[in-house]
Amino acid sequence: MFVDEARLRKNIADMQALASSARVRLRPHSKTHKSPVIASWQIEAGAIGICCAKLGEAEVFADAGAMDIRLPYPINPANADRVKALQDRVALSIIVDDLDVARSWSREMNTAGRRLDVLVKVDTGFHRCGVNPESPTTLDTIRKIADLSGLTFRGLLSHAGHGYGASSEDELQAVAEGEIAILRGLAARLTDASVDVQEISVGATPTARFIATQQGATEMRPGNYVFRDRTQVGLGAATLEQCALGVVATVVSRPTAGRLVFDAGSKVLTSDSLRGFASTRGHGLVFPSLEAEFPDPSIVIERLSEEHGVARVPPSCALKVGERVRILPNHSCPVTNLADELLLVEGTTIVDRLPVAARGRST
Repeated sequence: MFVDEARLRKNIADMQALASSARVRLRPHSKTHKSPVIASWQIEAGAIGICCAKLGEAEVFADAGAMDIRLPYPINPANADRVKALQDRVALSIIVDDLDVARSWSREMNTAGRRLDVLVKVDTGFHRCGVNPESPTTLDTIRKIADLSGLTFRGLLSHAGHGYGASSEDELQAVAEGEIAILRGLAARLTDASVDVQEISVGATPTARFIATQQGATEMRPGNYVFRDRTQVGLGAATLEQCALGVVATVVSRPTAGRLVFDAGSKVLTSDSLRGFASTRGHGLVFPSLEAEFPDPSIVIERLSEEHGVARVPPSCALKVGERVRILPNHSCPVTNLADELLLVEGTTIVDRLPVAARGRST
């Protein structure tokens, strides 16, 4: 994997400027890059801390000196010892979306004589984790969580992941507006019930550009923006010139005039499909040489096996066995997790190597 350092640093600066102009705190999600070095660049640019997907990731970033970590993932109280160990080193916060789980965390913290910052995850339309804001019991559930000893209720948190399924700019903007409307409405009801809501945290790279219209948000948590990818281009959240991460692949076979094979299969490109406003096929966008400025849409990686990327090409395609190309992956986050290190480049020159320190830390 290679990362264009100039593009990476500009992506960091641009997102920080967007957050600052909207007067919203930026807490980027580190699951995209899994690199303490890149996290330090984000914090130096103005981010208040980071998010981690799993405790294993958080432990790596804490080891590297991160001071403020949020886990917007439902952590089970069976991991209480690891959470308490992290609390000794960093300002830590987690999310809950279940009253019984919150009660278990309350017992753990009370027994240890500690307090744990929690936010309640709200389902704003993605239908993954989160309390249902339309349920008649949700307000009472959050009030009970906020009243638990050993916990400090910080506020509400959401992830508009359904924005990745938007079919137009207008639909994506509607997702962002719907997300904040749900959170603001729930926060108002909680305030009326004498529950203090200090934070409203939103997060997704495709909807990040609408943060100025998400009045009431106090924090944004995009992750993919550091690298971007073909999906972000397809959703209008990036241009090709902003995409910082790519894969160098070699043609290993040209069995027919209309088919060739790259040495980048699912173990490199992952099996993630493309999402975006237009219907486009393929497991990545191919630039026909390392120096090519533009991709060649006639080269379509139609299928992947573990070690092979099989591409349909026109008979006129000049690529030969042994020649190398650049591939812009559909989804950069899982691609990064498959690499031991990232090669920082200026053009085609390697200037540094960054270990993917939190690679595989999925527990």
